[in-house]
Amino acid sequence: MRHKKYILLTAILFTACNTHKLQTDASGVFESDEVIVSAEQNGKILNLGIQEGDSLAMGQVIGQIDVKGLVLQKEQVQATITALAQKTTNPVPQSEFVQRQLDVTKSQLAQQYRERTRTQNLLKADAATQKQLDDINAQIDQLEKQAGVYEQQLRLDQSNIATQNRTVYAEKNPLEKSAAQYQDQIDKGQIVNPLSGTVLTKYAMAGEMATTGKALYKIANLDTITLRAYITGAQLTGVRLGQTVQVYADKGTGEYQTYSGLVSWISDKAEFTPKTIQTRDERANLVYAVKIRVKNDGLLKLGMYGEVKF
Repeated sequence: MRHKKYILLTAILFTACNTHKLQTDASGVFESDEVIVSAEQNGKILNLGIQEGDSLAMGQVIGQIDVKGLVLQKEQVQATITALAQKTTNPVPQSEFVQRQLDVTKSQLAQQYRERTRTQNLLKADAATQKQLDDINAQIDQLEKQAGVYEQQLRLDQSNIATQNRTVYAEKNPLEKSAAQYQDQIDKGQIVNPLSGTVLTKYAMAGEMATTGKALYKIANLDTITLRAYITGAQLTGVRLGQTVQVYADKGTGEYQTYSGLVSWISDKAEFTPKTIQTRDERANLVYAVKIRVKNDGLLKLGMYGEVKF
């Protein structure tokens, strides 16, 4: 009698376990696109104000590498540019001086033109002599030549000054490019977070020396993570991109949290069954990887096992 009771109790427990056992089509591991942020400049890390688990925003400045040497080099180039500016000649004062002389000459010339006309009229009336008219014409000829000289000098001065300034500016342009290059390197000394996410691992500390390409920290966006699961060839025909599926995460108490997932990727090549993954069809030697994007409520962690039902 006692033996029959034992068998009955065992059957009840077995039935209860089977009732609560989750029936799914595939399983896998939660993962995320991780980005390793590296230094873009050489120098001592002055500060790196992050800790593992911190949430960072895209574009957030989280550290600084010492770039004092680059700043000094840029200042030296800028000083050279300033010195070059003193070598340039302002054409305005010289041009204004010659222009004033030209204006005076033209004014005198206009007066002589009027005097010649008046003398010509007096000569017709026998009130003036031919010598008076000849003297005026000689004066006009002299003034016209003088005006021509001033006009030529004005053009020559402007041309010479422009040529001299172009030579100075030709030296200035490469220096400005060099200053811009130094500024770009200075900007790279500032450590800027490239994407919104959570710091997973911190590789460097303030006070350490950084070199270009040295890993500083690893970050991932955990708001939406991916379940990489494996399915058999027989299951492949029933799965499509964009398909909504049910994803289950083990709470650790035998209960599962249910999520809605979206199939975002299906491998086009088969691979051998991973040792850590058990597919529903254990006889299959080859499986296909699929990625299912799941909105994370904070419970899902990278590396956790998940189940999926298509």
